[in-house]
Amino acid sequence: MIDLHCHLDGSITVEIAKKLAQLQKIELPAKTDSELLKKLSVPSDCQSLNDFLECFGLPLRLLQTKEGITEAVRLVQEDCKAQGLEYLEIRFAPQKHCVNGLSQEEVILAALEGLKQSSLHTNLILCLMRADINQSENKETIELAQKYLVKDNGVVAIDLAGAEALFKTRDFEKEFLIAKQKNIPFTIHAGEADGPESVWDAIKFGAVRIGHGVRVTEDPSLVDYLAEKQIPLEMCPTSNRCTKAIDDMSLFPLRQLMEKGVKVTINTDDPAICRTNLKGELDFVTNKYGITSSEKKQLLLNAVDAAFCSDEYKNELKEKIYGSED
Repeated sequence: MIDLHCHLDGSITVEIAKKLAQLQKIELPAKTDSELLKKLSVPSDCQSLNDFLECFGLPLRLLQTKEGITEAVRLVQEDCKAQGLEYLEIRFAPQKHCVNGLSQEEVILAALEGLKQSSLHTNLILCLMRADINQSENKETIELAQKYLVKDNGVVAIDLAGAEALFKTRDFEKEFLIAKQKNIPFTIHAGEADGPESVWDAIKFGAVRIGHGVRVTEDPSLVDYLAEKQIPLEMCPTSNRCTKAIDDMSLFPLRQLMEKGVKVTINTDDPAICRTNLKGELDFVTNKYGITSSEKKQLLLNAVDAAFCSDEYKNELKEKIYGSED
């Protein structure tokens, strides 16, 4: 299994939160595991994006020291490894972890240290944040991405995350022009809270993947373009249900996009907050949309092709997928 779209602060489970709190001597705002679960995740009947966003407060409190960040990256990897993942890409915004005085560079170095402490093959994506007062922070993230950029086993790309409808993708052209000039690969959250025009802008900037993209079917010409250019979508079904990007999951366009030849992948986004994991996501699409074993294998192969990792490791992953019976 392969997860290309997994946020660090959205992956802090009850067990991970307790370990991070103990490590950093932070008192948790809950006495029982069930109370803590309510603080860290949305209920199954989550009603709004605001309910969803409230769940990030506590995880971010636990991710403001070098020790906390390193241990969190290690623990998230170990969780994913125990679930059977072969490859993982963890993304986070370094600027969101500087509340207690860490620099963005210290945050990145702490995360890289966490990578070394797990045997799961994992890479890091650094997120720029959508806002109108953080241009210098985003610029610094790009510069640090270039400084630590590798083909594998480290920082491999950047992203743009945050309130897509409020801070339009088109307003970040300058940042991604710089990234392109520096030869930094990038994906962009687009077509989730905003419409197809957001995806068109991301493509114009040079995004080689699209985060979510669930609204691309509103523009048939965009679907055709994605299929023709084989630009992958990092789809996250449960997250889209939780945030109300999709109100009716019977309308989730997975099969429609697959039939059009779009390179679709299935991911978790915020597994702890959404109370899911990659196996759960794959089981959901299998049961809900009748995904066959051969189609499931194709989804995994799509993820390999889309991965920000070395060609050598992609070949290893493909051999494992072709060699599996499921």
